[in-house]
Amino acid sequence: MNTQKNKYINSYVAGFFLGLLIIAAYYFAGEGLGSSGGYRDVAFGVINKISPEYAHQNAFVAPHVSSDEGPTHTWLVYELIGVIFGAILSAVIFGRMKWSIGKAPHITNKKRLYLALIGGVLWGVGTQLGRGCTSGLVLSGMAVNSLSGYIGLIAIFGFGFIFAYVFKKLWIKTKN
Repeated sequence: MNTQKNKYINSYVAGFFLGLLIIAAYYFAGEGLGSSGGYRDVAFGVINKISPEYAHQNAFVAPHVSSDEGPTHTWLVYELIGVIFGAILSAVIFGRMKWSIGKAPHITNKKRLYLALIGGVLWGVGTQLGRGCTSGLVLSGMAVNSLSGYIGLIAIFGFGFIFAYVFKKLWIKTKN
C-alpha cells in the first residue's frame, strides 16, 4: 500500500477550498485572485523608492504610485506574501522542505536555472501585455461566469496538452 498518497490533500478538496477563497476575495476585496498584479505592484514600489521622480513621470508607473500609501499596500501584495508563507508552511508540515532543482536528467542545473529565468521574464512581460495572468483569467473569470474565463480555460489546457506532447522530448530522451 502506498502511504505517500495519504500525505497530501485531495485535489478535489483543494479545488473546493480554492473556490471558497475566490468567493471570499470578491466579497472582502471586491476583485478576484491573480499573481501578476502583486508582482507588478512590488516592482512599482521598488521603482518609486529608488527613483520617485522617474516613477511619477513614467506613464505606465505613475498611476500606481500616485497615492499616499503606494503600490505595495494593495491586497495583491499581501496575497503573494500569503502564497509564499503558505507554501513554506505546507512544505514544513508535509515534510517536503528541501532545496532542489526540478529538471530533466540530461539538463544541467545552470541551464535549467537560465531557462527558468528566461521563462519568468517572458511570463512577466506577457502578463502585463495581456493585462493579467492565466490564473486570474480562469479562476476569477469563471467565478463571475465570464465567457473569457471559460475560453481561457480551454485555451490554457488545450495548448498545454499540445506543448507537452511537442516538447516532451526536451524532458525525456527516448532510446532509438
